[in-house]
Amino acid sequence: MYHLVLEEVGRMLEELQGSGVLIHHWDTDGVCSARLLLERLPKSVVNKTPILGNYFLTEEELISYSSSDFVIVTDMALPEENIKRLAKHAKVLIFDHHLQQPIPGVVHHNPIGEGLDPLLYPSASWIVNDFLSNPVNVFALLGIVGDYEKRIQANKEFYSKITDFCIKERFTFDELLMMVYLLDSSYKIGDRKAVEEIPQLLLEYTDARRILQNVRWKNNLVLLENEIAKFVNAPGEEQQGILLKRIHTKFNIISTVTRRIAWNSGKDTVVVNTGFFKDTDQIYVRSSKNLQPLIHQGKMLGYRCGGKTEVLGAVVPKEKTESFAYEIMKFLSIS
Repeated sequence: MYHLVLEEVGRMLEELQGSGVLIHHWDTDGVCSARLLLERLPKSVVNKTPILGNYFLTEEELISYSSSDFVIVTDMALPEENIKRLAKHAKVLIFDHHLQQPIPGVVHHNPIGEGLDPLLYPSASWIVNDFLSNPVNVFALLGIVGDYEKRIQANKEFYSKITDFCIKERFTFDELLMMVYLLDSSYKIGDRKAVEEIPQLLLEYTDARRILQNVRWKNNLVLLENEIAKFVNAPGEEQQGILLKRIHTKFNIISTVTRRIAWNSGKDTVVVNTGFFKDTDQIYVRSSKNLQPLIHQGKMLGYRCGGKTEVLGAVVPKEKTESFAYEIMKFLSIS
């Protein structure tokens, strides 16, 4: 089944004509996946990211993108109803590694959705690069480092690939990690336009070390690190070995705050941010447990909810935040 899907995606990619839009996640994995795809797509293709913090498309976005002849989505598990609506008017191709069931009427290239081992497909950038039959390159690896950071060192197969590449190209792992922080800085300060400029800029960066020299991103990082440290170091609540932290910030740093707390403590971590949206709150979870049932529960409750086995991200109406946080804590305590 998986190889049949690969062949079908390949044919569709070769046959794409007319106007196209490439929708990608805002983080390093998303912008690097977009960069790899743009290199092989018609120059007329426009890349877009959803409103920062939204794991769905707004009505305005749906109307705009539905006028395209084809839509490519990478590193985003958009809601099924979004995808089906786009597919009414356009060819839709998905390149992803998040948890999502195959959607009728579109073509998925998602090994994780097909039940394959996530450890063998650690990022969308790796999946895209492999599909395009590219050699190992910095953009394929940056998506992996972005999603795992130093934890990728525990994945012997991929850390070996990263190490071999670094030796060959005279990079260090810490340089790759700094590139991730710099690339992520645009979305974390809330600059959507700057995020959408990154894939095109990366096409120009024949020497990836230019990422380390980008003054704008370096300035972003100073601002962000001060804000992140403030929340990571602040006291939180602990219930049955589960950490719960409430933050209030205009910056889109909830995933980074959650990751650092969880990895530093080794404990299941829940972070609630009440400062990013006006009418909704962000909730982010990192756990050693399988969060798929919790993601499903969030979707059944009508929340914008997605993630991977060990990660949950949700956008919840403010009046529902406490009740869903309670459900999360209950799930983690009994799982």
